[in-house]
Parts: sequence; C-alpha cells; structure tokens
Amino acid sequence: MARKNPFANILVDNDRPAERSVVEYAAKGASRSLLSTLDEMAARADKFAAGEAIVELEPEIIDVSFVRDRRADNEQEFKELLEAIRENGQNSPILVRPHPKNAGRYMVVFGHRRVQVANALGRKVRAVVKEMEDREHVLTLGQENSARANVPFIERALFAADLARLRYDEDNATILKALSIDRTTLSKMLSVASLPAQVLEAIGEAKGVGRDRWYELKLLMDKPSNHNIASEAIKEDGFAALPSDSRFDLLMRRLKSAVSKKRTPSGPQKRSWTPTGGALSADITADAKRFTLAIKAKNSEARAFGDYLSENLDRLYEAFQRDSTQQRKEA
Repeated sequence: MARKNPFANILVDNDRPAERSVVEYAAKGASRSLLSTLDEMAARADKFAAGEAIVELEPEIIDVSFVRDRRADNEQEFKELLEAIRENGQNSPILVRPHPKNAGRYMVVFGHRRVQVANALGRKVRAVVKEMEDREHVLTLGQENSARANVPFIERALFAADLARLRYDEDNATILKALSIDRTTLSKMLSVASLPAQVLEAIGEAKGVGRDRWYELKLLMDKPSNHNIASEAIKEDGFAALPSDSRFDLLMRRLKSAVSKKRTPSGPQKRSWTPTGGALSADITADAKRFTLAIKAKNSEARAFGDYLSENLDRLYEAFQRDSTQQRKEA
C-alpha cells in the first residue's frame, strides 16, 4: 500500500479555509519542490519494500547464485558487454536478494556477468534488491532466461539437471514452471545433461545446436564402445581451437563414421577345399547369412558326395549343435 506523504496535512488542511491562500502560496516554489521530493521518496520506499528499487552496490559484497544458469561465459560476449557498459553505463539492473546466510551480503538471482563487468571496471552495480526464498529464486532465474532467445540448449539442460537434484517436488513441477517447458522436453534435457562431463566441457555451449541434435549425440553415446571414440576425438590436435559448434559437429562425424563402419557388411569370404588323394574339389563362399558349397569333379564322384551330404544333413547338424554346446560350457 502506498505511503501517505507525512507532511501533506501540515501543508494542506481543508478544515481551515481561511488559511487556504497561505497554503496555496506555500505550495509554490521551494515548498512545491519539497512536496514533490517527499512524494518521490515515499514512492521509492514503496518500491523498495516491493523489491523494485534500484540501488548501487559494491561488487565485493555480492555472491554468486546457489544455482547457476550458465556454466561458461562467452569471452567475446563478455568483452562486448564490458565495452558497452564502459561507454554507456549499466542500463539494465541485476536482481539480488539479501544473502540467506551472510548478513550484510547479497546473492545474485540473475546478472552475474554484469557483476563481473562492474568489478572489472571498478564500478558499483545497479541492482534491484528483493527478499525471496530459494524456490522463488530459481523460478525467477529460470523465467528470466526463458525470455531470452540466446541461451544455448545445453545450458538450459544443465540448469534443469541442477534443479532436479534440489528436489523441490516429486513431479518436477518447479522445473517445468521455471523453464516454461513440457515433460517431454524436460526428459530430453535431463538425458542430455547426463552426458560425460569431459565431453560437455570439451564441446562448450554450442549455441547453434538445438535439442534434437544434442539428443542424437546422447543416443550415440549410450553405446559404451563410442565412449573411447569420443575421448579420442576431443583430444585430437586442433579440436579445442575450433568454434564450439564445430567441435560438436566434428564429434558427431566421428561417432557416426564408427557406426557406419560397423553396419557395413564385410564382403563374402571365399576359399577352396580339396581332399587328400580325392578326385573332387569344392569352392566355398561364406558371408554373415549364407554359406555356399560347390562340389566339382571330373567324374560322377561330385554328385555322389553331394548326395551323401544331403542324406546326412540331420546327423551332421545334430553333431554341430552338440559340439557348439560343449564349447560354450567349456568357455
């Protein structure tokens, strides 16, 4: 509720009409300026109580948020922000809350980079101070980031994973509300956030990579054999020097290439067989799903041997199964 100007009744009293001319005179010039100043101070007090007043704070008394929305700052963006604030000042205030554990200090809700810039420039930080609990803190931070179009998917996914570990509720309602997402998207975010930390760190923010491609990487990394391929890829010479999006693309190419090689069937294997002292021979062709035996002879022995094999296929197959079972037991 707006505060009433405490000096209004001194300067204006409708019950004393005889003095109205004096009051009207007093309300001009310096007195009118005083009224305006007092009204402004009352309005600012109301806003401060509601957490809307902009104050200036020393960066040294501001601590980082207990949950971060960004894992890595873009160096180029930081430099651009620093130059913009150096030239034009800090136009947008940050949001802080009184530190829940350390009296006289504050905790950033959002605006970490502006604190860093102010510290680098040796300036105070323009900030809105608002009392809030942890749950309101994460909701405010998440919703502020959801309103920005330049937050990389992986940063949002890692933020969601951090909130999930805090377990504000069993059904993740807080995360859904903070990030303005549905459960399908949250499921994919948490899945992607579970990628090996060294892979995520090596790739970086990859701003141009969206949800579906990150999820495709997660599916590829679900195969244990691909972990070694990924580890080798991120250690390649020149990998770290590539832009973040290019690092992601290179890793995907390595993993897909490995999958393609595994799926490419090897060509059929061919060999020949000739019995000792026999008058026939056989050409054998084998691949993953087919085995061909072609018997040749200059006389009728080829046909006779072929008939013999055909008549004894059941017995030969039973013997094959017994030997296979025995080998598995011994292994």
